[in-house]
Amino acid sequence: MRSLFVRLLTSSAVVAVCSITATAWLAANSTSGAIQREQGQTLASDTQINNSLLGYASRHPDWSGVAATVRDLAAANSRRIALTTEKGALIADSAATGTPLPARVSAVVDPLAVDVTLVPGAAEDRIDPRAVGPFLLPDRDRVRLGKAAEAYAVCMRRTGQAVRTTVSPTGRPFVTTTGEGVPQEPSPVPAVTAPCDAVTFNTPTRTEKSALKQLNLLVGRCLKGKSAERGSVGLDFTWVSKERRPVSSAAEPGQTISSCIVTARKEQLDPYVAPAAYLYIGSPAEATGPRIPLPSIAGAALLVLVLTVGVSVMAARRLVGPVNALTHAARRMRDGDSSARVQVRTTGEISELATAFNEMSEHLQRMEEQRKAMVSDVSHELRTPLSNLRGWLEAAQDGVAELDPALIASLVEELLLLQHIVDDLQDLALADAGKLRLHLEPVHLGDLLDQVATAHRGRAEAAGLTLTTAIAGAPTLTADPVRLRQAVGNLVTNSLRYTRAGGHITLGARQDGDHVIIEVTDTGIGIRAEHLPHVFDRFWRAEKSRNRRTGGSGLGLAIVRDLAAAHGGTATATSTPGIRTTFTLRLPARP
Repeated sequence: MRSLFVRLLTSSAVVAVCSITATAWLAANSTSGAIQREQGQTLASDTQINNSLLGYASRHPDWSGVAATVRDLAAANSRRIALTTEKGALIADSAATGTPLPARVSAVVDPLAVDVTLVPGAAEDRIDPRAVGPFLLPDRDRVRLGKAAEAYAVCMRRTGQAVRTTVSPTGRPFVTTTGEGVPQEPSPVPAVTAPCDAVTFNTPTRTEKSALKQLNLLVGRCLKGKSAERGSVGLDFTWVSKERRPVSSAAEPGQTISSCIVTARKEQLDPYVAPAAYLYIGSPAEATGPRIPLPSIAGAALLVLVLTVGVSVMAARRLVGPVNALTHAARRMRDGDSSARVQVRTTGEISELATAFNEMSEHLQRMEEQRKAMVSDVSHELRTPLSNLRGWLEAAQDGVAELDPALIASLVEELLLLQHIVDDLQDLALADAGKLRLHLEPVHLGDLLDQVATAHRGRAEAAGLTLTTAIAGAPTLTADPVRLRQAVGNLVTNSLRYTRAGGHITLGARQDGDHVIIEVTDTGIGIRAEHLPHVFDRFWRAEKSRNRRTGGSGLGLAIVRDLAAAHGGTATATSTPGIRTTFTLRLPARP
């Protein structure tokens, strides 16, 4: 569907593609050298540089010997690397002396508070695992524990266990079992302890005991007054209560204890690690790329401008054409030309607007034709009784006719006819304006139809007709009884007018689910099939001569239709000419 939205979107996309293409061409030709010089600046190299410097800081109490490491890292990664103190004093720089530092700090190198953006797998305490401080084992202990761990591993393999040996940053070996080729987390206590002996290499050494004693003193100082639980910190830096129950760090008082353990570890390690430093990572030469030549910018801008104007003009012409046609047609309609139409040649929103305008124009033309016809019909209906009244009154005034009781009765009859036409027109006007008021109340249809039959039975007998009622059950509905009697009465009057002597008229009612059916059936002359769609139109009569001996004002059935619609129902008619005609009111039992 070529809608207005799609067209505008397509136009914008064309302009955007042209702009992007021109920009990409300029960027590709002017910055290719800069892109090649900065290919090595990736997150992986930044992470590797930060990790190497963290390892140095974890093993050294200061940065005094880091210059060689910085130069090696810079050469290996083709990057400029600089370290400064938190106060801005330069520690080491791979660039020449006096070269300005990069504008932004890349990371803070602190083994006691690692940067989680560059070390995604950092521990929750953010302490670099290589910062071991006083827990670092001397060589003799490493050799002894290594032999004991290897002997234990050999013993475990003899029992059918799959194990592996790892060494922690402190130099202590760990023997862990593996399941289905997936290594388990290292633990100082092996999964299987018998019959192999793990005590030899699991027992803390003198160095570790001394470090643990110092750590527990710091933890105790932190916990003073905060937690009453008694315990100590083990080699895995977890709290073990006197009941040998590890404390979870996520619960109270475990949260307080874990916080104190982290604080104590940082205080214990602080003298053994280098202080925090700012890390700057940049290009070897901080030079700006080549400037884009001004002629190239001007040429690309001119090209984009020309394309934008061309596409916009074409789109505007296709959009403005139908709008101008609509405007011209609307002005013709304003000047009184109800036949104004718009030719629809496209699809989309503009086409829908043009179609809606044509439908509105056709509707207004039909309404104008109906208005003219109604004015003509009303004039014709009122002219006859008024002419009669005027003629007889002028004759009486001139002495030609005598105002005897018979003439007065005839004049009163003409006045009543005028009053009836005016009342019918008022009811139709109220219905058209939606101001036809209904006073709803429960109505027993049997009683209501009996009342209508009684009111018209005298006229029916005078015309030689039989008027009866046929009620199925006891149908009731909520309606305006006065308006409902008026609607049924109009149907009975219509049947009386078109049924010959000896005929029969039946008023029936029955329940049909949530609706009530009221039917007026007569054995009159009937209505031909081509006339049925028009029987409820205003001022319509099959007899075009409008002779009152063959028809009324032509408003009765129109009022029936409007009264049925006001109750939320419908009015229909079926007929077999010369045999039977049935008018049906279908009304909701509870509107």
